[in-house]
Amino acid sequence: MAAVTATPPRKARHNWSDQLAAAGFLLPGTILLVAFLVVPFALAIGYSFTNLRLISPLPAHFVGWLNYQRALADPLVRQAFGNNVLFVVVVVPVQTVFALWLAILVNQKIRGIRIFRTIFFAPVVTVMAAAATIWKLLYAPDSGLINGFMRAITLGHFHPDWLHDPHFALPAIMLMSIWQGVGFQMIIILAGLQDIPRELYEAASVDGASGWSQFVNITLPQLRNTLIFVGTITTILAFRLFDQVFVLTQGGPVGSTETLMTRVITTGFGQQRIGASAAIAVLFFVVVLVLSLIQRIFIREQGEIV
Repeated sequence: MAAVTATPPRKARHNWSDQLAAAGFLLPGTILLVAFLVVPFALAIGYSFTNLRLISPLPAHFVGWLNYQRALADPLVRQAFGNNVLFVVVVVPVQTVFALWLAILVNQKIRGIRIFRTIFFAPVVTVMAAAATIWKLLYAPDSGLINGFMRAITLGHFHPDWLHDPHFALPAIMLMSIWQGVGFQMIIILAGLQDIPRELYEAASVDGASGWSQFVNITLPQLRNTLIFVGTITTILAFRLFDQVFVLTQGGPVGSTETLMTRVITTGFGQQRIGASAAIAVLFFVVVLVLSLIQRIFIREQGEIV
Protein backbone atom coordinates (compact mmCIF):
# COMPACT_ATOMS: atom_id res chain seq x y z
CA MET A 1 0.00 0.00 0.00
CA ALA A 2 1.47 3.34 -1.05
CA ALA A 3 2.32 5.83 1.66
CA VAL A 4 0.20 8.97 1.82
CA THR A 5 2.19 12.23 1.88
CA ALA A 6 0.72 14.87 4.20
CA THR A 7 0.41 18.34 2.69
CA PRO A 8 -0.22 21.49 4.69
CA PRO A 9 -3.70 22.92 4.41
CA ARG A 10 -4.08 25.50 1.66
CA LYS A 11 -5.76 27.92 4.06
CA ALA A 12 -2.75 27.88 6.41
CA ARG A 13 -0.36 28.66 3.54
CA HIS A 14 -2.58 31.54 2.44
CA ASN A 15 -2.75 32.96 5.98
CA TRP A 16 1.06 32.88 6.24
CA SER A 17 1.50 34.68 2.94
CA ASP A 18 -1.15 37.25 3.89
CA GLN A 19 0.66 37.95 7.14
CA LEU A 20 3.95 38.44 5.31
CA ALA A 21 2.27 40.81 2.85
CA ALA A 22 0.67 42.76 5.69
CA ALA A 23 4.02 43.00 7.50
CA GLY A 24 5.65 44.28 4.31
CA PHE A 25 3.06 47.05 3.98
CA LEU A 26 3.33 47.97 7.67
CA LEU A 27 7.13 48.01 7.81
CA PRO A 28 7.79 51.42 6.14
CA GLY A 29 5.17 53.18 8.26
CA THR A 30 6.43 51.46 11.41
CA ILE A 31 10.01 52.54 10.70
CA LEU A 32 8.92 56.15 10.17
CA LEU A 33 6.76 56.07 13.31
CA VAL A 34 9.60 54.76 15.45
CA ALA A 35 12.22 57.05 13.91
CA PHE A 36 10.25 60.30 14.05
CA LEU A 37 7.91 59.77 17.02
CA VAL A 38 8.94 57.03 19.43
CA VAL A 39 12.69 57.71 19.45
CA PRO A 40 12.38 61.54 19.73
CA PHE A 41 9.89 61.21 22.57
CA ALA A 42 12.11 58.73 24.38
CA LEU A 43 15.00 61.18 24.00
CA ALA A 44 12.80 63.99 25.31
CA ILE A 45 12.03 61.97 28.43
CA GLY A 46 15.75 61.34 28.94
CA TYR A 47 16.69 64.98 28.33
CA SER A 48 14.01 66.19 30.76
CA PHE A 49 16.05 64.76 33.63
CA THR A 50 19.20 66.66 32.61
CA ASN A 51 20.37 70.27 32.40
CA LEU A 52 21.12 69.93 28.67
CA ARG A 53 21.46 73.22 26.79
CA LEU A 54 21.16 73.76 23.04
CA ILE A 55 24.62 75.29 22.53
CA SER A 56 26.99 74.75 25.42
CA PRO A 57 30.51 73.35 25.76
CA LEU A 58 29.61 71.90 29.15
CA PRO A 59 28.35 68.30 29.28
CA ALA A 60 24.81 67.61 30.45
CA HIS A 61 24.30 66.38 34.01
CA PHE A 62 21.49 64.45 35.62
CA VAL A 63 19.28 66.77 37.70
CA GLY A 64 16.40 64.42 38.54
CA TRP A 65 12.95 65.98 38.84
CA LEU A 66 14.29 69.54 39.04
CA ASN A 67 13.05 70.54 35.56
CA TYR A 68 9.57 69.25 36.34
CA GLN A 69 9.49 71.07 39.66
CA ARG A 70 10.55 74.32 38.03
CA ALA A 71 8.05 73.87 35.19
CA LEU A 72 5.15 73.32 37.60
CA ALA A 73 6.23 76.32 39.68
CA ASP A 74 6.90 78.61 36.69
CA PRO A 75 4.19 81.32 36.47
CA LEU A 76 4.67 81.54 32.69
CA VAL A 77 3.97 77.82 32.30
CA ARG A 78 0.92 78.14 34.53
CA GLN A 79 -0.30 81.11 32.49
CA ALA A 80 0.26 79.15 29.28
CA PHE A 81 -1.69 76.19 30.64
CA GLY A 82 -4.48 78.52 31.77
CA ASN A 83 -4.64 80.06 28.30
CA ASN A 84 -4.86 76.58 26.81
CA VAL A 85 -7.70 75.65 29.15
CA LEU A 86 -9.57 78.90 28.43
CA PHE A 87 -9.09 78.35 24.70
CA VAL A 88 -10.49 74.81 24.99
CA VAL A 89 -13.45 75.86 27.16
CA VAL A 90 -14.51 78.52 24.65
CA VAL A 91 -13.52 77.09 21.27
CA VAL A 92 -14.53 73.43 21.62
CA PRO A 93 -18.25 73.93 22.46
CA VAL A 94 -18.70 76.92 20.13
CA GLN A 95 -16.95 75.20 17.25
CA THR A 96 -18.83 71.93 17.82
CA VAL A 97 -22.24 73.64 17.87
CA PHE A 98 -21.37 75.66 14.78
CA ALA A 99 -20.11 72.51 13.01
CA LEU A 100 -23.32 70.65 13.90
CA TRP A 101 -25.38 73.49 12.44
CA LEU A 102 -23.31 73.53 9.24
CA ALA A 103 -23.48 69.73 8.95
CA ILE A 104 -27.27 69.82 9.15
CA LEU A 105 -27.34 72.55 6.50
CA VAL A 106 -25.09 70.73 4.02
CA ASN A 107 -26.91 67.44 4.64
CA GLN A 108 -29.89 68.75 2.67
CA LYS A 109 -30.56 67.21 -0.73
CA ILE A 110 -30.55 70.34 -2.87
CA ARG A 111 -28.77 71.28 -6.05
CA GLY A 112 -25.21 72.53 -5.65
CA ILE A 113 -24.87 71.37 -2.04
CA ARG A 114 -21.39 69.94 -2.77
CA ILE A 115 -20.19 73.44 -3.60
CA PHE A 116 -21.17 74.65 -0.13
CA ARG A 117 -19.50 71.63 1.47
CA THR A 118 -16.30 72.50 -0.38
CA ILE A 119 -16.49 76.15 0.64
CA PHE A 120 -17.02 75.34 4.32
CA PHE A 121 -14.22 72.74 4.29
CA ALA A 122 -11.71 74.89 2.37
CA PRO A 123 -10.19 76.62 5.46
CA VAL A 124 -9.21 73.22 6.87
CA VAL A 125 -6.83 72.51 3.98
CA THR A 126 -5.44 76.05 3.99
CA VAL A 127 -1.88 76.33 5.31
CA MET A 128 -2.20 77.77 8.81
CA ALA A 129 0.73 80.17 8.39
CA ALA A 130 -0.82 81.64 5.24
CA ALA A 131 -4.27 81.87 6.82
CA ALA A 132 -2.86 83.52 9.95
CA THR A 133 -1.01 86.07 7.82
CA ILE A 134 -4.26 87.01 6.08
CA TRP A 135 -6.06 87.30 9.40
CA LYS A 136 -3.25 89.48 10.69
CA LEU A 137 -4.05 91.93 7.90
CA LEU A 138 -7.76 91.68 8.73
CA TYR A 139 -7.00 92.50 12.39
CA ALA A 140 -4.88 95.57 11.53
CA PRO A 141 -6.10 98.40 13.81
CA ASP A 142 -6.25 101.13 11.16
CA SER A 143 -6.59 99.46 7.76
CA GLY A 144 -8.04 96.06 8.70
CA LEU A 145 -11.41 94.99 7.34
CA ILE A 146 -12.66 93.86 10.76
CA ASN A 147 -12.07 97.23 12.43
CA GLY A 148 -13.56 98.96 9.41
CA PHE A 149 -16.72 96.94 9.93
CA MET A 150 -16.70 97.59 13.69
CA ARG A 151 -16.37 101.36 13.10
CA ALA A 152 -19.30 101.25 10.71
CA ILE A 153 -21.69 99.49 13.08
CA THR A 154 -20.56 101.33 16.25
CA LEU A 155 -20.18 104.78 14.66
CA GLY A 156 -16.45 104.74 15.37
CA HIS A 157 -16.73 103.99 19.10
CA PHE A 158 -15.29 100.45 19.04
CA HIS A 159 -12.16 99.59 17.07
CA PRO A 160 -9.69 97.78 19.36
CA ASP A 161 -6.12 96.87 18.55
CA TRP A 162 -6.95 93.18 18.44
CA LEU A 163 -3.48 91.65 18.47
CA HIS A 164 -1.79 94.12 20.85
CA ASP A 165 -4.48 94.41 23.53
CA PRO A 166 -4.25 91.70 26.25
CA HIS A 167 -8.06 91.66 26.52
CA PHE A 168 -8.68 90.98 22.82
CA ALA A 169 -5.62 89.04 21.59
CA LEU A 170 -6.75 85.59 22.73
CA PRO A 171 -10.40 86.10 21.58
CA ALA A 172 -9.02 87.15 18.18
CA ILE A 173 -7.07 83.90 17.94
CA MET A 174 -10.16 81.97 19.07
CA LEU A 175 -12.22 83.52 16.27
CA MET A 176 -9.64 82.61 13.65
CA SER A 177 -9.28 79.07 15.01
CA ILE A 178 -13.03 78.48 14.92
CA TRP A 179 -13.13 79.64 11.29
CA GLN A 180 -10.22 77.41 10.35
CA GLY A 181 -11.27 74.20 12.14
CA VAL A 182 -15.06 74.10 11.93
CA GLY A 183 -15.00 72.44 8.50
CA PHE A 184 -13.12 69.43 9.87
CA GLN A 185 -15.76 68.87 12.53
CA MET A 186 -18.52 69.47 10.00
CA ILE A 187 -17.33 66.62 7.77
CA ILE A 188 -17.18 64.15 10.66
CA ILE A 189 -20.63 65.13 11.94
CA LEU A 190 -21.98 65.01 8.38
CA ALA A 191 -20.81 61.40 8.10
CA GLY A 192 -22.63 60.65 11.36
CA LEU A 193 -25.81 62.31 10.11
CA GLN A 194 -25.79 60.28 6.90
CA ASP A 195 -25.42 57.09 8.95
CA ILE A 196 -28.69 57.70 10.83
CA PRO A 197 -31.47 55.44 9.43
CA ARG A 198 -34.06 57.48 7.55
CA GLU A 199 -36.77 55.17 8.88
CA LEU A 200 -36.46 56.84 12.29
CA TYR A 201 -37.37 60.24 10.86
CA GLU A 202 -40.16 58.76 8.73
CA ALA A 203 -41.70 57.06 11.75
CA ALA A 204 -41.41 60.26 13.78
CA SER A 205 -43.10 62.25 10.99
CA VAL A 206 -45.97 59.77 10.89
CA ASP A 207 -46.40 60.22 14.66
CA GLY A 208 -46.55 63.99 14.13
CA ALA A 209 -43.19 64.89 15.71
CA SER A 210 -41.94 68.39 14.90
CA GLY A 211 -38.52 69.13 13.41
CA TRP A 212 -37.14 70.24 16.80
CA SER A 213 -38.55 67.11 18.47
CA GLN A 214 -36.86 64.92 15.84
CA PHE A 215 -33.59 66.78 16.37
CA VAL A 216 -33.67 66.34 20.16
CA ASN A 217 -34.96 62.76 20.27
CA ILE A 218 -33.36 61.25 17.16
CA THR A 219 -30.47 63.31 15.79
CA LEU A 220 -28.65 64.12 19.03
CA PRO A 221 -28.90 60.61 20.56
CA GLN A 222 -27.73 59.03 17.30
CA LEU A 223 -24.80 61.47 17.10
CA ARG A 224 -23.76 60.99 20.73
CA ASN A 225 -20.56 59.03 20.09
CA THR A 226 -19.73 61.18 17.05
CA LEU A 227 -20.02 64.37 19.10
CA ILE A 228 -17.93 62.88 21.90
CA PHE A 229 -15.24 61.92 19.39
CA VAL A 230 -15.34 65.34 17.73
CA GLY A 231 -15.17 67.13 21.08
CA THR A 232 -12.21 65.06 22.25
CA ILE A 233 -10.24 65.44 19.01
CA THR A 234 -10.92 69.17 18.99
CA THR A 235 -9.76 69.42 22.60
CA ILE A 236 -6.48 67.67 21.79
CA LEU A 237 -5.94 69.90 18.76
CA ALA A 238 -6.77 72.96 20.86
CA PHE A 239 -4.08 72.06 23.37
CA ARG A 240 -1.64 71.88 20.45
CA LEU A 241 -2.36 75.53 19.64
CA PHE A 242 0.82 77.04 18.19
CA ASP A 243 0.85 78.15 14.53
CA GLN A 244 -1.68 80.96 14.71
CA VAL A 245 -0.24 82.23 18.00
CA PHE A 246 3.30 82.24 16.62
CA VAL A 247 2.29 84.15 13.48
CA LEU A 248 -0.20 86.57 15.03
CA THR A 249 1.17 87.42 18.49
CA GLN A 250 4.17 85.17 19.34
CA GLY A 251 2.67 84.69 22.79
CA GLY A 252 2.08 88.37 23.55
CA PRO A 253 1.01 90.83 24.61
CA VAL A 254 2.34 90.22 28.15
CA GLY A 255 1.80 86.49 27.79
CA SER A 256 -1.95 86.74 27.18
CA THR A 257 -1.72 84.28 24.26
CA GLU A 258 1.12 82.12 25.55
CA THR A 259 0.42 78.38 25.22
CA LEU A 260 2.22 75.23 26.28
CA MET A 261 3.53 74.72 22.76
CA THR A 262 4.89 78.25 22.46
CA ARG A 263 6.41 77.83 25.91
CA VAL A 264 8.20 74.68 24.76
CA ILE A 265 9.64 76.48 21.72
CA THR A 266 10.59 79.60 23.68
CA THR A 267 12.29 77.64 26.45
CA GLY A 268 14.07 75.22 24.15
CA PHE A 269 15.20 77.49 21.30
CA GLY A 270 14.81 81.01 22.68
CA GLN A 271 16.43 80.32 26.06
CA GLN A 272 18.37 77.26 24.78
CA ARG A 273 17.29 75.16 27.79
CA ILE A 274 16.59 71.83 26.12
CA GLY A 275 16.18 69.91 29.37
CA ALA A 276 13.57 72.32 30.75
CA SER A 277 11.81 72.43 27.38
CA ALA A 278 11.67 68.62 27.26
CA ALA A 279 10.09 68.55 30.72
CA ILE A 280 7.30 70.91 29.57
CA ALA A 281 6.79 68.76 26.47
CA VAL A 282 6.45 65.61 28.58
CA LEU A 283 3.92 67.32 30.84
CA PHE A 284 2.02 68.37 27.73
CA PHE A 285 2.03 64.75 26.53
CA VAL A 286 0.61 63.61 29.86
CA VAL A 287 -2.27 66.09 29.53
CA VAL A 288 -3.08 64.88 26.01
CA LEU A 289 -2.78 61.24 27.09
CA VAL A 290 -5.23 61.75 29.95
CA LEU A 291 -7.72 63.39 27.58
CA SER A 292 -7.39 60.47 25.16
CA LEU A 293 -7.97 57.92 27.90
CA ILE A 294 -11.02 59.79 29.14
CA GLN A 295 -12.38 59.81 25.58
CA ARG A 296 -11.90 56.04 25.20
CA ILE A 297 -13.49 55.28 28.56
CA PHE A 298 -16.43 57.62 27.93
CA ILE A 299 -17.16 56.21 24.45
CA ARG A 300 -16.92 52.64 25.78
CA GLU A 301 -19.41 53.43 28.56
CA GLN A 302 -21.77 55.10 26.09
CA GLY A 303 -21.54 52.06 23.83
CA GLU A 304 -22.39 49.72 26.69
CA ILE A 305 -25.42 51.84 27.57
CA VAL A 306 -26.65 51.76 23.98
